Amino acid sequence: MARRLLTLLAALLLALSLGQPAAQAASFANPVKAQKGADPWITYHDGDYYLVSTSWSDVITVRKSPTLGGLSTAPGVQVWQGDAASRCCNIWAPELHHLNGRWYLYYVAGQDVADYNPTQRSHVLESAGPDPMGPYTYRGQLNSAWMLDPTVATIDGQLYLFGSTHAGTQNIVAARMSTPYTVSSSFTTVSTPTYDWERSGAPVNEGPEILRRGGRTFLVYSASGCWTPDYKLGQLELTGSSPTSAFSWTKKSTPLFRRSDGDGVYGPGHNGFFTSPDGTESWIVYHANDAATDGCDNGRTARAQKFTWNADGTPNLGTPVRLGAALPGPSGEPSTVRRTYTVTNRNSGKCLEVTGGSAADGADVRQYTCNGGAHQRWRLEDLGDDTHRLLNAATGKVLDTADCSAADGADLRQWSWLDNTCQRFRFLATDSGHVRIVNRATGKVADVANCSTADSADVRQWSWLDNACQQWRLDPV
Repeated sequence: MARRLLTLLAALLLALSLGQPAAQAASFANPVKAQKGADPWITYHDGDYYLVSTSWSDVITVRKSPTLGGLSTAPGVQVWQGDAASRCCNIWAPELHHLNGRWYLYYVAGQDVADYNPTQRSHVLESAGPDPMGPYTYRGQLNSAWMLDPTVATIDGQLYLFGSTHAGTQNIVAARMSTPYTVSSSFTTVSTPTYDWERSGAPVNEGPEILRRGGRTFLVYSASGCWTPDYKLGQLELTGSSPTSAFSWTKKSTPLFRRSDGDGVYGPGHNGFFTSPDGTESWIVYHANDAATDGCDNGRTARAQKFTWNADGTPNLGTPVRLGAALPGPSGEPSTVRRTYTVTNRNSGKCLEVTGGSAADGADVRQYTCNGGAHQRWRLEDLGDDTHRLLNAATGKVLDTADCSAADGADLRQWSWLDNTCQRFRFLATDSGHVRIVNRATGKVADVANCSTADSADVRQWSWLDNACQQWRLDPV
């Protein structure tokens, strides 16, 4: 009898647990990145989304958030800066790929010249360890000629590189790789713009991305001129045995994803794919314009939405969603979007705060034991030039370098927003999830005076000494 009662009780508990609804994911609205949102790429890893996109500058920044909606206000942390004149500038189309226990950042960069486009080449960086935030080491250029939009994929145990080159028309090419940074075969063309819908503005196939499901392999690419509202996505399917042969790919005769005038979405393209945290949903991230005349520049914003699969096993990307429409977030993510951050010193473990929560211009900024107060929370607002302002949640005023001084020891304080470089800061990744906070005007960093671990120790600017007193952790709260 006792055994039977235990069995019944276990069954009842199981039924109750199965009947409880799963926690709802946080809702969000596009764009997921409004500043420098072109050519977006999202990957999900160990509880966080990571977003990279075209910077049009000499740096690569990464946004990190536990929710998709949180990416829109997450800080951009610089993980790389151009390190040579031949590849310093105009960084485009970065992608993060996890291969053999390390992260690889594939990107396009060129020279700092007026007509920079002909100098653009594809490159790859390698992480020192398992953290997507780096640090990274330059591993090499992927080919000798002009090539855009590098991406990699492992198909039947072999690693391949895909990109876009120009030979009268802009085409998709592929090559085998022996390592994530070594191309081991010649490049061959696998797709050219043959349909009229691939030739609006110019005959273009670019931005290749591999999508795999149920043993089938698809290559989704961008077609037509990116400066036109008819930039769109097309699809190839691998129906042969060799991913480097055009004869092994079958092209879909109609677009896979295109403009939606009714929803005010133009030129949707250059996408990436990711899955929900629980692995049950397929998602696309892409850029688009909200006017037909917006063109191919920094006005494009990064957007994401769930997609489905047709009964025949092919992807159904649906229709681009109207900007600002409320959408449920990916399944399995937290139910709350956090848009403010604590800024915690690596050495002391204490939080950056406005002293006493004062609303006055000139109020001091110091470290103090973290207590959850609004005066210890900051909105890290992207200013569109790879810098941010740190806006205090309690006072609405910003972190400021006193009197715009360039001197070591100059005070950091709060002040009303003046839109000057003394109030703009970059976040540069160090290691173990920490950053240095670098003032744009002075190039100096936020520093706890004398490496004190005491409450109320002053926070000032100082030359970079590469110590823990000058490193900070940014945590969403």
